[in-house]
Amino acid sequence: MILDTAKYAGPCDCGRVHELRTKLVVCEYGAMDKFDDYMAECGLSGFRTVIYDTNTYALPALRHISAGQEIVLKAEGLHSEKGMIEDMMKQLERTPDYIVVVGSGTLMDFGRYSAFKLGTPFVAVPTLVSADGFTANICSIIIDGQKQSIPMQAPDAVICDLNVVSGAPRFLTIAGVQDILAKHISIADWKIAHLVSGEYFCERVCNMAQESLDLMTRCALELAEGKEPDFEAMAYAQMLSGLTMQMLSHSRAASGAEHLIAHLVEMKPRGFENAHGIHGECVGVGTIICAREYHELAKRESVETLPFKPLDEDWVREIFGPLADGVLAENRNDVLSTFDPAEIERRWPEIREIISKIPDADELTDLFVAIGAKHSLEELGIDASLGREVLAISAAIRNRLTLCRMERLISGCGI
Repeated sequence: MILDTAKYAGPCDCGRVHELRTKLVVCEYGAMDKFDDYMAECGLSGFRTVIYDTNTYALPALRHISAGQEIVLKAEGLHSEKGMIEDMMKQLERTPDYIVVVGSGTLMDFGRYSAFKLGTPFVAVPTLVSADGFTANICSIIIDGQKQSIPMQAPDAVICDLNVVSGAPRFLTIAGVQDILAKHISIADWKIAHLVSGEYFCERVCNMAQESLDLMTRCALELAEGKEPDFEAMAYAQMLSGLTMQMLSHSRAASGAEHLIAHLVEMKPRGFENAHGIHGECVGVGTIICAREYHELAKRESVETLPFKPLDEDWVREIFGPLADGVLAENRNDVLSTFDPAEIERRWPEIREIISKIPDADELTDLFVAIGAKHSLEELGIDASLGREVLAISAAIRNRLTLCRMERLISGCGI
């Protein structure tokens, strides 16, 4: 399957002109056999630096490509941290004509960041279908201890060899399923934010996210029935979701309240000291938690709202400790202060209708159990005694309008 990215770009009914740097997305068995042909098709030639980690370099199904320079990073302890990426860049013998990154989500951040800083193209070669960032231009990295999502550079091409990704451990494939099923929450959060605040919304991009979600839901149900994974469909869903980020230059359609659990696992505030888990696992658990909370809210036929109040600084410092200054800075221009809380009351019937489209927490849990996916805070090493406070903690780390964040404006939602 070759994804036609051109059909998503250009003028849109939303009033914007969507641009896509990624011109070629290939998801086929044996795709690496034609790698040089694909590079020629994209107009990429010359000195290329190929970046691996020690795990991806040793993959038995991977066909290594010729390189002017190979960089093989130690996989153990590798994570998306600004200093670690800049240390890798010091290994470059020269500025390459283009960079090729062979790996999964973490390594892709190394490629996006490096290509952006150097002003050079880069090509993504996924070795897993465990997350949706391969076609994105968003780099989620740790800067001064705080997880931040910042615009960087999208790949010029993505060459996904299904012979390679199909050989990945099962739990990594399942994590990729969870990362896309999380769109149940992110799509709802975006629609609700648009309703109450007038935040920009694009039907084309939302429909792409929904198509990705629908396709991965089908794949998940087939897995639950004991069928073999449809790696082509899974890869397509991941690539399509990543393109939504590129079209918006942010992750609004792909990342809502549910994704913030994954950021907390890396930041490790109070209650998360022993937290662990890969990205998809964490957002999968976040999806269940948010679904439970949202459906509980939707049982109310109406709501009363409260005046906006900034986050309590003492609470922030108690929870986040040395990270508190960064969290407080993130919330300095709180999005909750930008609209009339009464809009939540006025739009409540429509909000309830949006929530009704989200599977309930028990349905999601049953599906995750059936496919062998993580589904509880305890499985991530998160202190279960935090209870609903997990939602308040996660909502504090990103100044994005989600229903979880709006709970600060809804009477009776105090945590």
